[in-house]
Amino acid sequence: MNRKELDPDSSPQAAFGARLRSMREARGWKQEELGEKTGYSSTHISAVETGRKMPTLRFSRSADVAFGIADTADTFERQHREIRHGSLLEGFPQFVDYEGRAVEIRLYEVGVIPGLLQTTEYATTLADSVVKRGAITEEQAHERVTLVAERQAALNRTPPPLVFATLDESCLRRPVGKPALMNAQLERLIEFAQLPNTVLQIAPFSMGARRPLSLPVTILTMSDRSLMSYAESAQRGHLEKDGKFVLPMLTAYHQLQAEACSQAESVATINQLRRGTQ
Repeated sequence: MNRKELDPDSSPQAAFGARLRSMREARGWKQEELGEKTGYSSTHISAVETGRKMPTLRFSRSADVAFGIADTADTFERQHREIRHGSLLEGFPQFVDYEGRAVEIRLYEVGVIPGLLQTTEYATTLADSVVKRGAITEEQAHERVTLVAERQAALNRTPPPLVFATLDESCLRRPVGKPALMNAQLERLIEFAQLPNTVLQIAPFSMGARRPLSLPVTILTMSDRSLMSYAESAQRGHLEKDGKFVLPMLTAYHQLQAEACSQAESVATINQLRRGTQ
């Protein structure tokens, strides 16, 4: 039988497969035996071990149970999450976990519609543009779009979080994709503004020097009323939990809201722009 040798250092996916094979062989199991223990075919086991198939969360958890490592720190589930988040900025996966549990979300964005408000088509177009630049693979682009959908689904919990979204005017005026795609995205913003647990405001260019924030930021309020903020540079994301740094950011956000257009004015602006995309 031909045996494909893998370089565990070539990619996180290869490391996953090599480790799976090593642990299986250490126990003297054939691929068929591991397949029976996990509920997968031997062909599937082979494809994961050789890096031809991406391990899913369900597969990873099944492998953890089969090998008896589900309650340890070094699980296959952890490796799976590292593979999924391989194209994401450092710090972002941790932020997403907190975002999914926050009771209040305040976000300010510049130049692009934030992920929580994106349509699938808008998110896909942005991800595809990064693929064309050679920065990520098509598979990583798919993971990014999937994560956007998962983050949005987390907002549908009961009770839902309060979401305050203040968008720089550039978010609306930067065309992404064809006019029909942009029109649908602007319509999504209007639908967002109509929800009972949301507030949408536009920070117009005319604010000029009165704008207290110049870079995107998200501020989370957790169920115990603790605060944290998340911001990104070109290389990494930074999750800040120290209140002495987060509170001034929250103050600046409130000042931004006071200077920004009201929700009614913001929706009117979006409707006006929509007419130009039809």
